[in-house]
Amino acid sequence: MEYTASELMTVNAARLLRDGDVVFVGVGLPNLACNLARRTHAPNLLMIYEAGVVGARPNRLPLSIGDPTLVSGSTLVCSMYEIFSLYLQRGNVDVGFLGGAQIDRYGNINATVIGDYDQPKVRLPGSGGSMEIAAWANRCYIITPHQKRRFPQRVDFRTSGGFLDGKHQRLESGVRGGGPQAVVTDLGILEPDTSGKMILTACHPGVDG
Repeated sequence: MEYTASELMTVNAARLLRDGDVVFVGVGLPNLACNLARRTHAPNLLMIYEAGVVGARPNRLPLSIGDPTLVSGSTLVCSMYEIFSLYLQRGNVDVGFLGGAQIDRYGNINATVIGDYDQPKVRLPGSGGSMEIAAWANRCYIITPHQKRRFPQRVDFRTSGGFLDGKHQRLESGVRGGGPQAVVTDLGILEPDTSGKMILTACHPGVDG
């Protein structure tokens, strides 16, 4: 069977989801991975979208978190405030699925600027709901291509907190969520060690470790 590196990355990300999980779906590849999981091994996946949709069951792949197809067949449509306060912050979200322009060794995500904040080389879309998802979801998964520029030692701007500067610092911060449990790339999977540093734990088929 022929497949692209992006398709392999998406399949491996989808496999991290369990049937019955409540997942807060991010845009882009996380959206694709979650919809693939629901159509394969996790038919009871409850997908929540930031725009205010709970239990989305789209008939086609949604183009964005505000695509009208998300509403048809959904369990509930409510305000963005209710999504964050009644679901995410109360601990009712099992998984946050995120992406980002940069991810550092502690799983912190940058989706704001490349370079200095006041005079950036590139200005990115920003947080959206990812900051809250990273803080309050019981576990988080990150999906991104494995490119050197995406994995600096330290992100240029910390949009969403992973383990900050180590697991101890995340615990001291008071956020309830469990932090990033895996980073899935087109080459393999990284998982946190006891200190919170992301280390390579698996390579995809055809990739030499």
